[in-house]
Amino acid sequence: MTNGKETGYTLPGRTESYWLATTPESNYPVLSGDISVDVAIIGGGIVGITSAFLLKQAGVSVAVIEADRIAKGVTGYTTAKITSQHNLIYSRLISQLGRGQAKQYAESNQEAIERIEYIVRSWGISCDFVRKPAYVYAGSEDSAQKILDEVLAARSLGLPAWFEDNLPLPFETYGSVRFNNQAQFHPRKYLCALSREIEGDGCHIFEKTRALGIEGGEPVVVKTDRGTVRAGDVIQATHFPIVDKPGELFKRLSQSMSYVLGMHIEEAFPDGMFINAEEPVRSLRSQPAEGGELIIAVGEGHPTGHGGSAHEHYRQLEDWARSIYNVQSIDYHWLTEDVMPDDGVPLIGRLTPDSGHSYLATGFRKWGMTTGTAAAIILTDTILGKDNPWTEVYDPSRSEPVSRFIVREDLPKIEPGQGTLIEKGEDKVAVYRDQQGALYTLNPACRHMGCVVFWNDAEKTWDCPCHGSRYNARGEVIKSPAVYGLLEKKVKEQNQYQ
Repeated sequence: MTNGKETGYTLPGRTESYWLATTPESNYPVLSGDISVDVAIIGGGIVGITSAFLLKQAGVSVAVIEADRIAKGVTGYTTAKITSQHNLIYSRLISQLGRGQAKQYAESNQEAIERIEYIVRSWGISCDFVRKPAYVYAGSEDSAQKILDEVLAARSLGLPAWFEDNLPLPFETYGSVRFNNQAQFHPRKYLCALSREIEGDGCHIFEKTRALGIEGGEPVVVKTDRGTVRAGDVIQATHFPIVDKPGELFKRLSQSMSYVLGMHIEEAFPDGMFINAEEPVRSLRSQPAEGGELIIAVGEGHPTGHGGSAHEHYRQLEDWARSIYNVQSIDYHWLTEDVMPDDGVPLIGRLTPDSGHSYLATGFRKWGMTTGTAAAIILTDTILGKDNPWTEVYDPSRSEPVSRFIVREDLPKIEPGQGTLIEKGEDKVAVYRDQQGALYTLNPACRHMGCVVFWNDAEKTWDCPCHGSRYNARGEVIKSPAVYGLLEKKVKEQNQYQ
């Protein structure tokens, strides 16, 4: 692994998150001895603080236990986009989970935006909250069809999605998904204001207090290095759960690291938040700051511990930023780390079906401002005994039986240039192998009215028997009335279910 001295590259700006640099450090007391509350919350980030705030508003006593200082962990290093647009996700969710659960995901994240704004307005919180459009753009022609598919999928779920052909970015793009009326803010200003509403009336925030374990059932006992908290319920709102057994969540979660630059540029930055649809991911947004608008550029993501030289990742991100803008200065750089669930959906709810009073929220996949807020709403409702319409999609105990999916061992031998429709139970998948051996697995539901297409071996097309729509072997439209291509359908590997 090379280091900065060996490459000759000097890290630009301060090694500090802008959010931490521009807010005073909190100073809540350590836990001293033993206490009892209704709900113990481990972790003082977006989930923990929002959950505590909502629970206190409902008349529930809470204790937030934070190992360091609140909003100084993952939440203090976010890019702080408040959006239901989580890159290209909705087409995949519909195919993977069905329309019902995809709609739960969409609605919960849209509601999170509205809830944050309601709190900001109702409590008069000065946190730079502003509505902005959010864009996912195709940086290459190869991604253009995925953009069109995502627009259709998102709109079908009731999301404010539109196709945008021309973006105000200083490089060529090939279409984008635009979500209207999304938002951004200063996350620490927001959470520090919420924390001031939590303290008092039997509610507590304890900093520099590390949770060591969770025991018991009624009451739940949280052991810390400073004392013990007894509670009727406990929420693990930590980055990665400190207790993930039973359930063995560690098998379903991994971690990813990204690099962030805070910079000033000569150009005026366009109105919006932007992210590309390809690898490596590049994300851009602006933030009002002293000395002019700060531009936050994010990218160079990789699995934690497997990325090689961090200096090299910063250098590549800086080179990209300087290739598209006249950079006046780079004032900040920082790393951010995110928990990635294996199926792309966060885990929110009871640790296991038998964990009646133990809850968790994790795996936000780099979109923690909305999914973290949605998690707080879901967990608060559940603890209060209220029905919540979004619990199913996020259930940490979710699983799919093997029989519901085509797995690779079920695929017949498909020669290059051939396609076939495979059925297993009620599940169907259209499969094509190109001349280079690459396998295309598609949802065979025609995008016009949902009829199942069949393989035309003479023309090497997928043809709809209902209204005559036709698609090429890769699922792209070649004849109307359909106007969008067949959706990709993930073929599950057998070992995922062993």
